[in-house]
Amino acid sequence: MLGGTSEASQLARALAEAGIDAVFSYAGRVDAPLVQPIPMRVGGFGGVAGLQAWLAAEHITHVVDATHPFAAQMSRHAVLACAAAGLPLLALERPAWAAQPGDRWRHVPNIDAAVAALPTAPARVFLAIGRQHLAPFLARGHHWYLLRLVDPAPELAGLHGQVLLARGPFTAQGDEALMAAHGITHVVAKNAGGSGAEAKLTAARALGLPVILIDRPALPARQTAGTVPEVMRWITAHHVVDAADVADRGV
Repeated sequence: MLGGTSEASQLARALAEAGIDAVFSYAGRVDAPLVQPIPMRVGGFGGVAGLQAWLAAEHITHVVDATHPFAAQMSRHAVLACAAAGLPLLALERPAWAAQPGDRWRHVPNIDAAVAALPTAPARVFLAIGRQHLAPFLARGHHWYLLRLVDPAPELAGLHGQVLLARGPFTAQGDEALMAAHGITHVVAKNAGGSGAEAKLTAARALGLPVILIDRPALPARQTAGTVPEVMRWITAHHVVDAADVADRGV
């Protein structure tokens, strides 16, 4: 399993409870990834060829892509490597967020468009996009930025703003209080979907704040599932384990 999301952790627990032989692969984006109840590996594979070689060396028979919706390169590599190796692939894909009454969302296709969508006048921005694509925003230093990261970021020591270290899931009440306390005027987020990171959008709605929402990257066609039970049914249907045994375990 290619993991890193809360749904991936849920799937890991389901696999462990079902006694399914599986390995959880982290990209290594955080210093201390959550420990999982199945064997773990951390780090990249070295492109499509590296992933294909690893799948062969580990005698992998099925692949589940439960990476973040914006981990586009890894997902594309998984599609290509599995196709080349003739392995079945299923993506555990969260539904995207949809606007509700009271939302002030502006959809943009990518990071550059999100930067361009910020006002020309100085703003106080809750920049909820992780740490990989900060440079284009920070180049517009007349804005004040609030960042919430899992790990310390020494490279941001001169940031015009503040860095908070925290690991979700977060609550709408907590995020509303956070934004109010820092005088946030705009929120920038990726349309990751799921419940773990949705609190900031609920808080922005309650405060009447505009949200610049970055659309998901385009990915190759692949089979998808929306829930962990769907993935487990797919696994048993492919005879990875005896279906009756899995049913007895309550999966």
